[in-house]
Amino acid sequence: MRPVSDRFLTTVRGSHAMASRARVCSPGQTGVNPLGVEIPIVSGDVKLDATADIRATLDLTTEWEFPASAGGLLTPYGNEVFVERGIVYGDGGTEWVSQGYFRMYETDQQNAPDGQIQLDGRDRMSGIIDARPLAPREFGAGTSVAAIFDFLVGEVYPGAIILFDFDAGATTFPSSHVLEDDRYKFLKDIADSFGKVMYWDYAGRLRVETAPDPTVPVFSVNHGRGGVVATVSRRLKRDGVYNAVVATGEPVGEAPPVRAVAYDLNPSSPTYWNGPFGKVPRFYSSTFITTTEQAQAAADAMLVRQLGLPYNVDFSMVPNVALEPLDPIELSYSNRLNVERHVIETLTVPLDAGGVMQATTREQILGGVA
Repeated sequence: MRPVSDRFLTTVRGSHAMASRARVCSPGQTGVNPLGVEIPIVSGDVKLDATADIRATLDLTTEWEFPASAGGLLTPYGNEVFVERGIVYGDGGTEWVSQGYFRMYETDQQNAPDGQIQLDGRDRMSGIIDARPLAPREFGAGTSVAAIFDFLVGEVYPGAIILFDFDAGATTFPSSHVLEDDRYKFLKDIADSFGKVMYWDYAGRLRVETAPDPTVPVFSVNHGRGGVVATVSRRLKRDGVYNAVVATGEPVGEAPPVRAVAYDLNPSSPTYWNGPFGKVPRFYSSTFITTTEQAQAAADAMLVRQLGLPYNVDFSMVPNVALEPLDPIELSYSNRLNVERHVIETLTVPLDAGGVMQATTREQILGGVA
């Protein structure tokens, strides 16, 4: 969850006023107060998806002049839109919560020459995906994870801030690796091989880290007095669900292959490996996996992020715009049912007053991974 004050988390449960703003910025800035030109927000939303390559996308309608040249403010040729939504307190102060930086991809005006303008934006991972290398590049034995990320990300975003939750500078590969023609896939494979998630955060920084601990909820989504739930729908499905992960490492050179398996061994889980759900393994292989311990960590992390998928809940709520995909929450929508532990998969954050936040989650089954 993005950092906010206790006052914010209390106020969001009661009646309050919201505010939103957007700034068009030159590319490459970081932090939550970039230099830029503020444009009005008529309507729009930010969509966040933990399962997508591009985690955050922007749909924003504004009133502005349509760009008359390639150097216009709203041309999709490099400028970014920085978006915030916040709470206006009774004393007149506003606590803003950044929704991130978005590269403009499309500028659309339906009713020229004076109609409103719709902007389509995508977070900075889109730049990594777009910037495919012109020729293969080899990273020699002994190259560190940090050095690879610094080089490949820095080619696209010079000076980018990259945050790791492990010592990436001291983590090296014993053999060489060749980047062929897909920068994003190469970097994501490294992150996956260490059981990490990779995304651009609200402050414009690339993060490579372990997903939040599903046993520690960051917010209670509840009904009734002081609650934030508006509507709830539920569904059960098994498409795309697995209950084991086989992770193998096939190092370049003469190093022997390694292998590890993670199972759902919780008898209370609907996807219990030895239960009626059946045995449905997923296979993952990477040349970046070089030890059995690393293979096990990758398998465990992939399985933990999938546990509980057969039971999905969609709900709308009073917006707590500090929430993010993969945040664990407690969900309560009836006095007759127990509180459930869920992990957020997608969020839709409205940028205009009156809108509700849409979310999809999966119930998290705790324990039993081995």
